[in-house]
Amino acid sequence: MRLAALSLAAALLSAPLAHAQQGAFTTPAQHVAIMDAASGAILYCNDCQTPMPPASMSKIMTVLLVAEALEAGRITLDTQFTVSERAWRHGAMSDGSHMFLEINSTVSVRDLLRGAIIVSANDACIVLAEGMFGSEEAFVSEMNRRAQALGLQSARFRNSTGLPDPDHVISSADLARLARHLINAYPEIYRIYSERDFTYNRRTQQNRNPLLGAFTGADGVKTGHTDASGYGLIGSALLNGQRRIVVFNGMRTMAERRSEGLRLMRAAFHDFSISRLAAAGEQVGEAQVWLGSRRAVPLVAQSDIIIGGPRGVQTGLSARIVYDGPLRPPLREGDVVARLVVEGPGFETQEFPLAAGRRIGRANWFSRAWEGLRLTLFGP
Repeated sequence: MRLAALSLAAALLSAPLAHAQQGAFTTPAQHVAIMDAASGAILYCNDCQTPMPPASMSKIMTVLLVAEALEAGRITLDTQFTVSERAWRHGAMSDGSHMFLEINSTVSVRDLLRGAIIVSANDACIVLAEGMFGSEEAFVSEMNRRAQALGLQSARFRNSTGLPDPDHVISSADLARLARHLINAYPEIYRIYSERDFTYNRRTQQNRNPLLGAFTGADGVKTGHTDASGYGLIGSALLNGQRRIVVFNGMRTMAERRSEGLRLMRAAFHDFSISRLAAAGEQVGEAQVWLGSRRAVPLVAQSDIIIGGPRGVQTGLSARIVYDGPLRPPLREGDVVARLVVEGPGFETQEFPLAAGRRIGRANWFSRAWEGLRLTLFGP
């Protein structure tokens, strides 16, 4: 792709940038993502884009599909589903998490949803999948379809539970995005994640989330564990009006998961901050236009451009505008024609789309003829 010289030499934006020198913060956890929930900005990333085995953390997608079905009226909380032999064998007859469902019994969506959320019940997830889509396989197809629709490019689901499968993967950054979507879209469902215990069939089980009651404002989200993934956590907390989401994996024990979860959540609020480079609709530069009604088109941010990094460090990153040009008219207002690239040492390069800030038509016949003559006489 040929880049216009002006775009490559664009002046660095003067807005202060948070410099994300990630060597200053270390963690023994694997696949770590720390997100600012309001903006969706990743404040810290340690291999957070690499697909990993999520174990039960992937149940958040199962819950999302249930929430969407409830919202659409396809099911209600009082809808009853039957416990199949398959769900029973993967639940009460297995070593995994379950809610003691009995084979051929009927259970309400209300109880199944709380079982899946609070005690990570595998049997509940399978009953929900089979009840809503006829089979777990059909449910999983919908999980993957919704993941792609939500832009979770790393997600590849193979079951509704997170039980071990080498092809069942998603990145920690995408898990954070999924958690953010659920929190924002279905706050009533999300509140269940903060419940401390769940009783069903005369058995009470505790919520496994180690942040609940241990970190002020913690209200979710989901733990996970398999031999392949180690002990992992999607944690979220609301503190002083700000929400942070932390995702990690690979701890050796539940105790290590708890201690590192608390440390990462403290860091999320106290050691990291966000910087807004531009508001939605704000002009951040311009691009040259060849044979247009104007020689340049303003470039505006499609949405708020926000990056995150360690708190208080404001130097080290650079920003440049890149486009394939000069651009050729006609250009419609809102067309994405360029991108803002933010980069620097120790920082994972981020790109943000920039749109044409106004419509640009073709130049008049005289201007086009003169330009043709100029090129003939003098060359480009």
